[in-house]
Amino acid sequence: MNRLRDEYDALLLDLDGTLYRGPDVIEGAPKALAPKGDSAQRLVYVTNNASRGPAAVAHHLAELGYPATVDEVVTSAQAAARMLAERLNPGATVLVVGTDDLAAEVKAVGLDPLRRFGDTPPAAVVQGHSPTTAWPDLAEAAYALRAGALWVATNTDRTLPNERGLAPGNGSMVAALATASDRTPLVAGKPYAPLMEDAIARAGTRRALVVGDRLDTDIEGANGLGLDSLLVLTGVSTLDEALTAPPERIPTFIATSLDALNAAVVAEPGAPAPIAELLRAHPGRAVRVRAADSEIR
Repeated sequence: MNRLRDEYDALLLDLDGTLYRGPDVIEGAPKALAPKGDSAQRLVYVTNNASRGPAAVAHHLAELGYPATVDEVVTSAQAAARMLAERLNPGATVLVVGTDDLAAEVKAVGLDPLRRFGDTPPAAVVQGHSPTTAWPDLAEAAYALRAGALWVATNTDRTLPNERGLAPGNGSMVAALATASDRTPLVAGKPYAPLMEDAIARAGTRRALVVGDRLDTDIEGANGLGLDSLLVLTGVSTLDEALTAPPERIPTFIATSLDALNAAVVAEPGAPAPIAELLRAHPGRAVRVRAADSEIR
């Protein structure tokens, strides 16, 4: 039996809603990702959430039972810092709306993070998720943007899944600042290319499967770079949403859980049964939604 994961040299794994919800592990997911035999498959953990640095993310993953190391974690904060460094002079000031870990990524690329608009306008604003972001933080950023600062958002996810449900994500805060400033940011995270390109570089291969729970970030991001994708129904996007998705958000495969990585794909010959029926009939397996350039059924 050929397992789904055996067709790929790397798995590019989303975190929130795919491997955990808030502090809680998604049941069965660590076992599903455990290395099998002498497999050399690379696991790369790719997150739009910019609130924690790679070391903290890797530590959390290891606590939950995932085989994660720091060099396997790629965050939107890192991608945003790279974007800033490519566009600004060394030592340029960047107003940070987000956590200290985001500020640390900005400093690591040779830029000067700050928290308040001073006498001289900052060269840029970078915005990432923080549960403590408040009106004064957004006001400082709005002043800087009105003064012409470059604006980079780590991601624009409207919601963030946690153990209680869907909380406001960074995209909701970005929308507030966009309204206040009449500006639109550059975006580092999925579905935009910078974070996905960093993940591919870290994996060392384009023969990779993107695994995630969101059609508007994980799946659209994979399609934008021509990568195969697996939508797992453990987080934000639902099967009904997948069945009515526009072409750019149609996944290659759909499964109810990560267990499907270790099983053969359901690929019915001829006219297939409805996807929902196939998922019920084959628990623990992924259903192929489309081949290249085909449409969802």
